[in-house]
Amino acid sequence: MLLMSTFNRKDVFPVADVGIQNAMRRLYGLEEQGKEFKLKLILLAEQWQPYRTIVCNYLWSWKSAGYTK
Repeated sequence: MLLMSTFNRKDVFPVADVGIQNAMRRLYGLEEQGKEFKLKLILLAEQWQPYRTIVCNYLWSWKSAGYTK
């Protein structure tokens, strides 16, 4: 989070963030658990490079607004 907010890095993906995990689980319909789940998130987020921070901001907003697929 420090890299995203304080240092304004545009390509950070916080795979351990629960909000990001929940948003991606709902958006992509993921059912994996544990390490498999985190690996799947990382693989999905590769397509967002070099703007993963921006996409994460959208995911947090989308989740907070309560939108569904």
